[in-house]
Amino acid sequence: MNEQSEPPVPIPAPHPAVAGGAPGGSPAGTSAVLRSVARGLLDLKADPLPRMSKPRWLAWLPHVVLLYLAVAFYVVTAEQLSNHYEVHGPVRPWLAALVGGSIVVAMRWPMAGYWTGLTAAGLIAWQIHGHVGQGQSWPWMPAGLFAFAPVLLLVSLRVPPRVTAGAVAVAVACTGLAEALFRPEQSGTGTPGAALLFSFTGLLGYALRATRLTRTQLVEQETLTEEERARRTLLEERSRIARELHDVVAHHMSVISIQAQVAPYLVENPSEELKENLAGIRANAVEALTELRRVLGVLRSELPGEEAVPHHPQPTLAELDGLVDNVRGAGLEVTVEVAGIRRPLSPGVELTAYRIVQEALSNCLRHAPGSRVEVGIAYGPRDVHLCVANSAPTRPAPPSAGAGHGLLGMRERAGMLGGELAAGHRPDGGYEVSAVLPMDPVSPGGAPSPGPETRKQDR
Repeated sequence: MNEQSEPPVPIPAPHPAVAGGAPGGSPAGTSAVLRSVARGLLDLKADPLPRMSKPRWLAWLPHVVLLYLAVAFYVVTAEQLSNHYEVHGPVRPWLAALVGGSIVVAMRWPMAGYWTGLTAAGLIAWQIHGHVGQGQSWPWMPAGLFAFAPVLLLVSLRVPPRVTAGAVAVAVACTGLAEALFRPEQSGTGTPGAALLFSFTGLLGYALRATRLTRTQLVEQETLTEEERARRTLLEERSRIARELHDVVAHHMSVISIQAQVAPYLVENPSEELKENLAGIRANAVEALTELRRVLGVLRSELPGEEAVPHHPQPTLAELDGLVDNVRGAGLEVTVEVAGIRRPLSPGVELTAYRIVQEALSNCLRHAPGSRVEVGIAYGPRDVHLCVANSAPTRPAPPSAGAGHGLLGMRERAGMLGGELAAGHRPDGGYEVSAVLPMDPVSPGGAPSPGPETRKQDR
């Protein structure tokens, strides 16, 4: 019996990380890390030390402390060079100035200050090499060792952790190399102390930098959260407006359907062509009404798929007296004044006007307890003016659990009709909300929607 040979299984090529050794330890990766650290160590760009944000009166405290340390280390370095290592002449103040100046430079240019400090340490080590007594430290003087720690701290606060580790490693390596090649016989070793102090300083700076970055990210996240909350509140308010206007639109579509159905019976001997057109109008109106109820009906439930809540008649300005009585029962003194000839408005304007007054009175209850509230409604020839003003509260307002975006919703309602709304504090410590709503709301295309007289002429 003939056996069929199986096709050879292809052997996958080794992953670059595996081919170079342990995962993450490839020569290419290590070389990239070293290049990144080298670029960071040689990056002399300015990065000013920021001020403290809180408290404001201590904003410049870190800068004052660092300047004080720079002056102090200048004095101490000059004193140690003169009294301990017998270095005199004009070179002594110059070396001391380099030590103190490295701190000042690092406040604005961290890596430039770092290299200035290392250069000062090297020059001092060369200058005092022949003056080292029994047990004295070399290559670092006591003052120089502790003066370099603030410089390293300023570096670690403003560079990535890899660069901080590289800066510590370079400083410790230079110390060890100098001791191995040039250390005087009578001097004590300073490499362990330098390694301990510089490592601790680098870790401290890394921790402070991580804390600062975390706090900054938290502030940014809080800002984004607040913006998202405002956006969500706006969408919820628009959804609420759509739910309330659903009845208004559905009513008009129902009227169109009924008029199209009744119209043939109001005309003597209507033509077949007229009957067909009216029947088409009614069919389109019924279909549009069905789709409208199907789409906007979802907005009446909190979750998709839930059963829609029962339809309720939308409030109008005719029901304003009941709203005011409820607010008076809650403890506010409310007066209402109506100017002009009161007349019915379009359903959308009636609903918007009622909701604006309702929200303004709710804000008075929440934020101005014990105040006197004046509600004014003025009917003009083309628009209606609303004004809700309250006096200063007589007692502190309790904390409110609301989102604080009531004005956003009122502006959204007024803008939807092409109106305007303004709100602000009054000179007496109170607050005022005023709105102007057109009698004929502006349609999305920019033209006023047809009013009652226009509809009569069209018929």
